[in-house]
Amino acid sequence: MTDGFGCPLKQLSINQSLAGSDIGIFRKGTSDIQLDQVKTSASDRGFVVGVSSLGGHTRRIFHEHHATTHDFGENSIYIRDLSEAYKADFSSPFDFVLFEISPASLNRIADEAELSGVTSLSAETASKDIVLANLARALIPALERPEEASALFVDQMATAIGTYLVQRYGGRPTATASRTRILSRSHEDLAKSILLENLEGDISILDVAQACDLSRGYFIRAFRQTTGMTPYQWLLNERINRARELLRASNAPLAEIAIACGFADQSHFTRVFSNIVGLTPGNWRRNS
Repeated sequence: MTDGFGCPLKQLSINQSLAGSDIGIFRKGTSDIQLDQVKTSASDRGFVVGVSSLGGHTRRIFHEHHATTHDFGENSIYIRDLSEAYKADFSSPFDFVLFEISPASLNRIADEAELSGVTSLSAETASKDIVLANLARALIPALERPEEASALFVDQMATAIGTYLVQRYGGRPTATASRTRILSRSHEDLAKSILLENLEGDISILDVAQACDLSRGYFIRAFRQTTGMTPYQWLLNERINRARELLRASNAPLAEIAIACGFADQSHFTRVFSNIVGLTPGNWRRNS
């Protein structure tokens, strides 16, 4: 039995996934030294982009008349066209974050990035990309704890990753610097109202953008230029502010405040609050 990328399921010690906007997000890893051969048949699924979180992974890729060997260091990537059959021997442990993008999704992402006409991504094997590696790394906590993952955060990250991929690997000149774009007051108020109605973040960027009659990419850029924050950052800031108010004004248990502010549970609340504020909720309440 193999997964959708040809990896033997019995040898995967890490097998995680999330659904992003227009992009499937996966994490695959193993500590095995020698793996079964990885094979996939040609399909119309589009492209897969892999980002290595570990160094020291080696694979031998078989082409029609020859084979090539590649060493993947930390932060190295590959881009593979799934319309081509694939066969490779993996001879060392790996930990990859993968992004799968269909042809239709690639077209949508390119249109929103003002790079209409991008229909493919250039092939890459074991090349370094620190920007993409950092974007992928930011998704690992959500992959490890999907029950705590905000749909708004995952959607926003997927949009950023898709835009970067078409700009960097889409084979077209990078779009010229966008003119300053800000939301109208009515659009800003509407977007903030919708976000606050979905305090836990279980709403997509596309839903908010469509309510404002804007494209997803335009909305994210305009929201950031208007508020100085991405939609997810703004909503997270509002959740923390609400938590502070409840901590200061009530004796409600931390577990109740966590749920009231859109967190999965008390431990999720404590972890996020501590990262942003620098104190646990309990210590902040005592100090305030």
